[in-house]
Amino acid sequence: MTRPVRLLSLIKGLGPGGAEQLLLSAARVRDHDRVEEEIAYLLPGDPTLIPSLERLGVPLHDLGGRRVRDLGWLARLRRLLETGRYDVVHVHSPYVAGMARLVLRSVRTSSRPRLVSTEHNVWSSHAQMSRTLNEITFPIGDKWFAVSNEVRASIPKLLRSRVEVLVHGIVLSDVEGLRAERDAVRSELGLRPDEIAIVTVANYRKQKAYPDLLESARRLRDAGVSVHFIVIGQGPLEAEITALHASLGLNGYVDLLGYRPDAMRVAAACDLFVLASHYEGLPVAIMEALSVGLPVVATRVGGVPEAVRDGIEGLLVPPARPDLLATAIESLVHDADRRSLMSKAAIERGRGYDITVAVRHLEDVYAELAARPRR
Repeated sequence: MTRPVRLLSLIKGLGPGGAEQLLLSAARVRDHDRVEEEIAYLLPGDPTLIPSLERLGVPLHDLGGRRVRDLGWLARLRRLLETGRYDVVHVHSPYVAGMARLVLRSVRTSSRPRLVSTEHNVWSSHAQMSRTLNEITFPIGDKWFAVSNEVRASIPKLLRSRVEVLVHGIVLSDVEGLRAERDAVRSELGLRPDEIAIVTVANYRKQKAYPDLLESARRLRDAGVSVHFIVIGQGPLEAEITALHASLGLNGYVDLLGYRPDAMRVAAACDLFVLASHYEGLPVAIMEALSVGLPVVATRVGGVPEAVRDGIEGLLVPPARPDLLATAIESLVHDADRRSLMSKAAIERGRGYDITVAVRHLEDVYAELAARPRR
């Protein structure tokens, strides 16, 4: 094609979740001579990323869903497809993908965009309705991706063969030089120069297993382990997590900072990264933590073991075991030499997560699909 491919990316919302962050990062490195992207989203509830996308000049379409099962958005999506003259639609949520596939089937063949799907999480994590809808409609489309081998393996066997694993990554230039701000950030946070700071960056959602994280912190405090936890996140379980934090008496030992647009700047000033999730795809926060040289203590779920090699860049434990999580953290707190080796390994590992590589591959796929004759 001589003109840029017209792409519509479709996602549930534009809050600070992993899939949403990947959309923003991809938009930042997009080759606009090859692809003109617009983004449509179903739920307007959390607009955290909207200003950043608007500054990039990405046209945004609010489909007006006030809740997931408000089906009025389907008609609005169809009108958008009829007027947008898109070559490719790329869907990023199982429920939204399933419904969008049905809408696309109603568009006449001569003007129907090609359809690309990305699976961002293991299928067992999806609600039953979303999983069933996704499975039934999955064959409708032209190209399928998964963000990790574990996500691909979770897809039913009869569908899995057509799915390509594509690790997306981060904008590496964002993290270059952040370690140089360590002293200034620690001063801002009130951390002593010799204090071991442990950071997590995760939304307040069930999958992130904050009760396990806080229980592991309580165990460390009760054992007299001198560390300071920094928690960066927001989300629907904020009130519940804040109450649990108070009931465990963790004030002063675990700081809940809420949402921070400079989350990685704060993380780079810490000494360990921890993630207690019960399930994952491939967390953006893990890739970012590695890139700033943080040893990782995390649960062995989803694509985490593909990013963090146990004993090299960090330590992995089973999910739902706050006792083992606390033990792993304590072992690194007391071993500065091992932390240093893991930090060097993490930096090297992080260099492999340049999102530009994935975006260029996707642009090749979009161009190839757009050039196919419609039958």
